[in-house]
Amino acid sequence: MSMLDKLKSMLKGHEEQAEKGVDKAGDMVDERTQGKYSGQVDAGQEKLKEQLRDDRPPQ
Repeated sequence: MSMLDKLKSMLKGHEEQAEKGVDKAGDMVDERTQGKYSGQVDAGQEKLKEQLRDDRPPQ
């Protein structure tokens, strides 16, 4: 079982809270880097949210 699968199983039923945490972490990174990497941070946040929502096994 991969690390992402373990995280998904622990977060089952708490998807909204996990997404809020991802947003908060991304905002903190943006703040610390003074927005220098905001595009990359936003893209990473969206990819992580997609992974957390996706119930299919990894390929």
